[in-house]
Amino acid sequence: MKLRLHRKHLIQDNACVGNVLPLLHFVLYIRILFAYPEISTIAGVQGLVVYALSSSLPLMVFGLLGPIIRKKCPQGFVLTEWTRQRYGIITALYLSFLTLVTLFLYMVAELSALQQIVSALTGLDGLPAVIVECAVTTIYTSLGGFRISFLTDNIQGAMVIGLIILGVITVGTQTHIDRTLIPTSGLLGPSLLGWQLIYILPVAILTNDFFISGFWMRTFASKTDKDLLIGTSIATVAVTCILTFVGASGLLAAWTGAWPGDPPQSGSIAFFLLLEQLPGWVVGIVLVMTVSLSTAAFDSLQSAMVSTGSNDLFRNRLGFWWIRAAVVLVIFPVVVVALKSPSVLQIYLISDLVSASSIPVLVIGLNDRCYWWRGFEVVVGGLGGLLTVFIFGTIYYGNAQDGAKLLLLENGLYADDWSVFGAFVAAPIGGLLWALGAFTLRITCQFAIAKIKGHRFDAFDRPLPPSSLFTRTESPDEDAVPVTTVVPSAKGRFF
Repeated sequence: MKLRLHRKHLIQDNACVGNVLPLLHFVLYIRILFAYPEISTIAGVQGLVVYALSSSLPLMVFGLLGPIIRKKCPQGFVLTEWTRQRYGIITALYLSFLTLVTLFLYMVAELSALQQIVSALTGLDGLPAVIVECAVTTIYTSLGGFRISFLTDNIQGAMVIGLIILGVITVGTQTHIDRTLIPTSGLLGPSLLGWQLIYILPVAILTNDFFISGFWMRTFASKTDKDLLIGTSIATVAVTCILTFVGASGLLAAWTGAWPGDPPQSGSIAFFLLLEQLPGWVVGIVLVMTVSLSTAAFDSLQSAMVSTGSNDLFRNRLGFWWIRAAVVLVIFPVVVVALKSPSVLQIYLISDLVSASSIPVLVIGLNDRCYWWRGFEVVVGGLGGLLTVFIFGTIYYGNAQDGAKLLLLENGLYADDWSVFGAFVAAPIGGLLWALGAFTLRITCQFAIAKIKGHRFDAFDRPLPPSSLFTRTESPDEDAVPVTTVVPSAKGRFF
């Protein structure tokens, strides 16, 4: 048995669960219970609003860019399919590697968050819950495939809505705000970090969303472009409201005196410090809902890793169970890293920095006027962006060791200096500059080779139009489906 991923099947599965909820679950991981309350306790209302909008508005990009990519690559179902067609196999493998690294980090963050939630709400060791979740999700995704994963999207969406309703009602009736703490908290005014986040978060989250294959699967699976735009629009509004509600728990924790507490606690657990003021039955229900939410998110990450590995690396030629076994093996290091309880937000920031250096040079190829842009520039630009962050960090801190640490953002997002802001400026701009340098080098080499060998210099020749990339062969059988084949000479070029 082999894993076969067809756009027709994705459309059918996507239709059975609706257009909005499948988009929500890739944003609403349980890490939102840590990250958004934390930013409220540090950057106040300004930081919360920026974070919520930065997380929701990028969904509209799939409604706007999705139709363009679907038109350019009608047989695809993930971004790497278009990358393979546009830039060639080397760039596609490069993007697949970055996608798998992103999924790995997301899985680590999800299990780390689950462990911390179980420990915070029950005082028990979170390891058993982590092991049970990994085992259960592996079993039912192996048996049910993408259809069961799409079905759990509905469950996850329902859990989120239920959690928000329960939280709003119980917090509104059971907590008491100390009005004297509001002006002294300083959370209503602007701050330096709040202004920095206006740039950092949109760049980080927008570019990182491109690595989430689940977004692209649902983009390609949408029946029409109109359905896609409507679904992303509704999801954007819903995500904004949900994230704002969750993040407001950080403000309420500060204004009720639950945070920072005695001894002072990290702002990342402000949501749970607020829960301690609620009745025990509420805490129990919240625990069940968060575990269900985590399970639904984790199975989608597993399915996304299976699809990426099978399609991008092995072109669906490797047996389904071999791919599934590889993902099971990957879960072991995921659990080991997650149990060290690293900062959930830091894990995502590392992934964001990688995407911020790689995605800007990748999307240039969406413009038909940039037909001369090749995969060589994309790979060099992506790696060069990370090198630029290291160079910036070395100059900023005055030593290479701290410059290397900036690549891992060890001080987190909320450093009281310009280091993180500079890193997210250096990544995309440095990537573009390295890509332009690679473009110049490639053109120079190709021109020199053409002159030496006496060949025509064709680096700026326009490729075949998109409509000629596919040919349809009509079968004499009226009931047969016309066969679509790809013209071999129209493959993307790396160099």
